[in-house]
Amino acid sequence: MLERIERIGNALPDPATLFVIGALAVMGLSQLAVACDWQVEKTITREVRVPLTDAAGEPLRDPASGQVVTVAELDPATGVPRRERVTESVHPVGLLSSDGLYWAISSLVDNFKNFPPLAIVLVGMLGIGLAERTGFIGALLKATLLAVPASLLTPTVFFVGVMSSMALDAGYVVLPPVAMALFQAAGRSPLVGLAAVFAGVSAGFSANLLPTGLEPLLAGFSTSAAQILDPEYEVAATANLRFIQVSTVLLTLVGWAVTAWWVEPRYRSLEPEDGGATPLSGEDARAARTLAPEERRGLRAGVLAAVVTGGVLVAATTVPGAPLHGLDGIFPRWVRAVVPLIFLGFFVPGLAYGIASGAVRSDKTVAKLLGETMAGMGPYIVLAFFAAQFVAYFQHSGLGEMLAITGGQALARAALPGPLLVSAFVAVVVVANLFIGSMSAKYAFFAPVFVPMFMQVGISPELTQAAYRVGDSVSNVITPLNPYVVIVLVFMRQYVPRAGIGTLVALMLPYTLVFFVAWTLLLAVWMSLGLELGAAGPLVYAP
Repeated sequence: MLERIERIGNALPDPATLFVIGALAVMGLSQLAVACDWQVEKTITREVRVPLTDAAGEPLRDPASGQVVTVAELDPATGVPRRERVTESVHPVGLLSSDGLYWAISSLVDNFKNFPPLAIVLVGMLGIGLAERTGFIGALLKATLLAVPASLLTPTVFFVGVMSSMALDAGYVVLPPVAMALFQAAGRSPLVGLAAVFAGVSAGFSANLLPTGLEPLLAGFSTSAAQILDPEYEVAATANLRFIQVSTVLLTLVGWAVTAWWVEPRYRSLEPEDGGATPLSGEDARAARTLAPEERRGLRAGVLAAVVTGGVLVAATTVPGAPLHGLDGIFPRWVRAVVPLIFLGFFVPGLAYGIASGAVRSDKTVAKLLGETMAGMGPYIVLAFFAAQFVAYFQHSGLGEMLAITGGQALARAALPGPLLVSAFVAVVVVANLFIGSMSAKYAFFAPVFVPMFMQVGISPELTQAAYRVGDSVSNVITPLNPYVVIVLVFMRQYVPRAGIGTLVALMLPYTLVFFVAWTLLLAVWMSLGLELGAAGPLVYAP
């Protein structure tokens, strides 16, 4: 079965090509919908308008258009404009007509430029990329692991793995060799150390105690999708923050239990060449448990810079009259500025570490490292270009809104409980993750369909986004399409030369199964308690 999944997954086109195919399909389907005269009815609320009259009681007209001028009718008791429910028809817009093709061509640049996830991800990655490339993030993670007692090694390794998503993919490369060496130095199987840290980094990728680069990325996709149905809707980058913070604690405890009760017992009786414990030599053990002098210097400077930067940002948020204090519309100012805050929070400590450790010797070095970071984002930029066209076509054609209305009406008639509906969506994402590895690529497909569809039955875009994060994370450790599986296999073969993809899947499958159950239950309980998912993270959407 796993070989079949791998063959099917490898046979799929590149995600960028999938978006091209999707955009072309939307163009064809939109024209077919026009030819079939497909339309749907939707119920909306609007202000009650009454004619504006002169002193004689006659309606006033606009001199230019001749239309009667209207104003909102106010409720005498509250002074708030009255609203009425009306039904209106929604029709598709054909994108293969002359006007449709002109729009598709003329809007190409604007679709890309206005794609919400594009700029926010690039800005956030500038700071994260500098901190990663100077070595600050790697040294900080290593120091954290080295500071804990042996009895707490497993939960600490797992917790650090989860927290490494602050640096996006840095944890995949930095943590596995460190964790394996630490477990070996403690007389335990290095593969158990690999399992714990890989589960934290990959299966717990969407959890964290702090905002990460995923927050603005997913919020941007959710905003684009929600605006198919509600043009004014905006998903905050902090919308899932409380949920992922609680998830971090839950997954750390569950991961610890799975490792101690299920994974580690399998390796206690095995020979070293099969993954059993192999004691390190004295010199290797010391190297695994020490930081290099330049890492120590850099960490002192980097941590001090992080404390100072954090203090300044907290003051700017909490002191009355400070730049980030107060509200901007319905959101706190610091929520609106979370992407620049992520940039500064990584850039300043990363720069300080680089200067103190000798990794940064001039401004030219900084510019080079930032350039390398943006070069590494090249595949994402290509993906974003084609994803932007697909989302824009889906929205402009009207198919997104019409499918959401039709699907929402069917869901409403089915009357499924909200937790059951959301849990089913988590399972759908888990299956899809076996075939499409990219988190952003999958959500760019799922969001325009499921976000507005679930809005029709009162499920907020923020809750749909949280459910997607659960499903996308738990199966990362068993899908052959995870690009970092190759790196993990290389690490495994340093200790178990015969290890293959089957070895890795057998090692990691317990985490996927238990995390799926535990994390989905947490989401269902969260919904039952009616708790907000984060700052500006409601569970319910009120049309």
